[in-house]
Amino acid sequence: MKDKSMKRWSTYEPFFIEFNGYKIADIVVTSHALSRWSERVDSDQGNIDYICTFLWEVLKNNRIQPYYDNEKEVYLIDDDLAVVSEFMVIKDETDITGKPLHKMIVVTFLGHLSKDIQLRDLKAYYSWLRHSRRMTLVKHGRKRK
Repeated sequence: MKDKSMKRWSTYEPFFIEFNGYKIADIVVTSHALSRWSERVDSDQGNIDYICTFLWEVLKNNRIQPYYDNEKEVYLIDDDLAVVSEFMVIKDETDITGKPLHKMIVVTFLGHLSKDIQLRDLKAYYSWLRHSRRMTLVKHGRKRK
């Protein structure tokens, strides 16, 4: 999207989208997020180009919002798809006014809230996961003794 020219000469579209205090100029999808996309979201459209285009359109149309008010890692797309992402400053890249640009790193796709009821309360879900893993480790530890 960077430096995409418009129809008139010497004019450019803005190559970043402002979201949640960040100026996003690039989207990076991790391999984990790519595998989760094909497992939990859409197995037919599982390539990086499709996912990046989808996310760019979501950002442009303001269809993404934070899952919790004070949380800056988990986001909801269309009030249904839970996404974990981080934002990093792009080195040596600024906008016209000199403010830094960011890249959105998609860590994972948690899935659709409409399909997985456990995702409706992420704090309880992660607490349950940690507890079940801890109990599994404790049980295995007991067997070894």
